[in-house]
Amino acid sequence: MARPKTFRDTWQRGRAIAGHFLPGLGREKPLIVGSLVALFASVGLQLLEPWPLKFVIDAIADDSGARPLGDHTLAIAAAALVAIVALRATTDYFRSVGFALLGNRVTARIRARLYRHIQSLSLSFHDKARSGDLLVRVIGDIRMLRDVAVTALLPMLASVLMLAGMVAVMAVLNWRLTLLALGIVPLFGLSTVKFGRRIHAAARKQRQRESAMAATASEAIASVKVVQALSLESHFDGHFNVQNRRSLSDGVKTRRLAAKLKRSADVLVAVATAAVMWYGARLAMAGALSPGDLIVFLTYLKRGFRPLQEFAKYAGRLAKATAAGERIAELLEQTPEVQDAPDAVEAPCVTGAIEFAGVRFAYDAKHPVYDELSLRIAPRQHVVIAGESGAGKSTLLSLLLRLYQQQGGEVRVDGQDVRRWTLASLRSQISVVLQDTVLFAGNVYDNIAMGAPDVSAEAIEAAARLANAHEFISSLPQGYETALGERGVNLSKGQRQRIAIARAAVRDAPILLLDEPTVGLDEQNEQAVRAALRRLAAGRTTLLVSHDLRTAEDADLVVLIAGGRVDEQGSHAELLARGGRYAQLYRAQTGRLNHSPTEPSHVVA
Repeated sequence: MARPKTFRDTWQRGRAIAGHFLPGLGREKPLIVGSLVALFASVGLQLLEPWPLKFVIDAIADDSGARPLGDHTLAIAAAALVAIVALRATTDYFRSVGFALLGNRVTARIRARLYRHIQSLSLSFHDKARSGDLLVRVIGDIRMLRDVAVTALLPMLASVLMLAGMVAVMAVLNWRLTLLALGIVPLFGLSTVKFGRRIHAAARKQRQRESAMAATASEAIASVKVVQALSLESHFDGHFNVQNRRSLSDGVKTRRLAAKLKRSADVLVAVATAAVMWYGARLAMAGALSPGDLIVFLTYLKRGFRPLQEFAKYAGRLAKATAAGERIAELLEQTPEVQDAPDAVEAPCVTGAIEFAGVRFAYDAKHPVYDELSLRIAPRQHVVIAGESGAGKSTLLSLLLRLYQQQGGEVRVDGQDVRRWTLASLRSQISVVLQDTVLFAGNVYDNIAMGAPDVSAEAIEAAARLANAHEFISSLPQGYETALGERGVNLSKGQRQRIAIARAAVRDAPILLLDEPTVGLDEQNEQAVRAALRRLAAGRTTLLVSHDLRTAEDADLVVLIAGGRVDEQGSHAELLARGGRYAQLYRAQTGRLNHSPTEPSHVVA
């Protein structure tokens, strides 16, 4: 969201931000009505608060004795003051609690909506975004908006209403004094415009610095093993400190500008008060204004100008909140590249026939990955996708899952373009095991069950046995209830991979995608994982991406991708017999042309 340069830009930016937040107020109508009633009651009571004092002072100052001040009358005035203040305090309580509940509920819904929206954004967005920055927007920016709304914006709304009410009463008492008092408003407006833009710009920069710091810290902490192994602590420390110093500088600048604005406001309010006091005293001495009226005027003036002083006080926080709102709106306005079509329907139970028909795809326009790639895979066929690094092997799986959107051609399952189906119904029929296994916070049981909601404990154990995982899970301190560390760091890579296989097995999907599932495993774990994958792949359409061509020896179909197209396809034996690029790659890897029957097969399924 670009920085506004004119009032019109500012207004349009404000409307865009409000458009994301105001709909959440619709569900809180009773709370809004109750809070507004308390607010207006509080304002009315504050308007009444100086009047008992006015009555007493006017009675004391009346030398004619027309309004003698007896003990009974004085007691009534004192009691009235106590009653008004007590009622005002009560309404202030309900107003504060009501608006606090309203702010927390609305921002909680916005946070939930923002979190869901981030999850719905395509991988093309996440490939460029930094997780630390997204976390600051979801947690820090939302919290900033909530805190400022509750502690600054809503109190200022009450003060503005108070100012409007007091101006009306003051105009009735003496319109000349009212005009004199309001003479500072244009000057304050000019001061606010002068400092406001500079405060907002500095606050926006500070939020960006804080996001950069969070992104750097998140990256370093998530990869702390690599950071320590390569002695990169000073490298990340340097980046973090640069952003930290810049954030400090922007924060100081914001506070300094806000302090200047507050100083200007205080001086202007003092000038207005002095002018009203001087002119009002002259009117009182001339008999054109009672002393009580002057007291009411000065009291209203002190309270009525509170919004101006509070705006100066909260200018920095309001600017930060505006910058936070812009960052949240900017994220909410990101459109997922891959989403359900308006007429998308639920996918039927598929058999697993897959076709890539003239698919064109590029992560960026300058570097195309596929150029009219075409490929057919029969149901329950076991396919190995081979090719050199960067050829686009894993991209093929991503397009089938619709994690990215191709620029041309069609990806079909059972003869239907997958874009005709909803994302959820398509992905529910595909199981995935990746090279970089991700386990989530929770216990072993929960991580396996994430593959299929409402799965039974018996099915969980059966899936674990299929994955060769039941034995090691049973040996854990609490078995299936054992809590896993972040990303499963308290398990070996082979154990994590077998839990991932169990998660895929419990899904019981007709299509299975395997992306380098055995890379980095020791021989013992590799054998256990391969055996589990063979059982998992039985009866399913299986696509295995692998750089190890030994896995292709017993596959139904081997597909070699090169130059953005399917360069060769056929069985392992057929491709070796052709003596083409596949045969050259296989010979370079193994030093042989044929798979010996006496040697163990490395094929997955």
